[in-house]
Amino acid sequence: MTEVKVELKNTLKLNNMELPKTKVKASRKSPKNMIIYGPPKIGKTTVLSQLDDCLIIDLEDGSDMVDALKVKANSLKDLQAIGSAIMKEGRPYKYVAIDTISKLEEWCEAYGKQIYMKTPMGKNFDTKNPGASVLSLPNGAGYLYLRMAYKEWIDKLNKLADHVILVGHLKDKMLEKKGKEVAVKDLDLTGKIKQITCANADAVGYIYREGEETMVSFNSLDDITAGSRCAHLKGKTIPMKWSEIFID
Repeated sequence: MTEVKVELKNTLKLNNMELPKTKVKASRKSPKNMIIYGPPKIGKTTVLSQLDDCLIIDLEDGSDMVDALKVKANSLKDLQAIGSAIMKEGRPYKYVAIDTISKLEEWCEAYGKQIYMKTPMGKNFDTKNPGASVLSLPNGAGYLYLRMAYKEWIDKLNKLADHVILVGHLKDKMLEKKGKEVAVKDLDLTGKIKQITCANADAVGYIYREGEETMVSFNSLDDITAGSRCAHLKGKTIPMKWSEIFID
């Protein structure tokens, strides 16, 4: 009888939920999840090393020449071990950076194959196609499993710190606009993987050099993939200073 009363009380609490009658203030100003990308050797890893209390998880040996709070991962197994250690220590870093997500996508291809092989359709895939990539499935079906693997890892990484920074490579591509070919600066990720990554981010910044100064653009233009939900960054191009980005 007591259990029934408790259950009834909990049901009443849910049914009597109060909805807001006035605007609810924003709970934060700075990006929780952020992407920075730019040309090779532009100094993305150096920029990360200048952010206090930021652990750089180096997937591409890009931090060898930089003094930084850093750890290397050479596989998803390494990345899993690093993530487990961070959680076990109670998330000791305010920021965690993944350098780079292009390498993460590459690793997720093999993990996507493992996911596929656990399905009834894919259980004999490796027997029939020794060493084949899941992306070899007909009609692009393998990209579904790549996306599943990648999304699973992005969700894991987002739990490692209050702020997670994803570092990407630049991909120059040509698009036709109004009958003319236009060079576009884009994040070097596969199709919907890029969509998943950008949708997850509060800010996407394109890093470049202007003379001796490193700049970052959050200005979403026709020729640059960039943007921000954060009011203080939206549409802005600013010197690359972390104090201008994380303002809480």
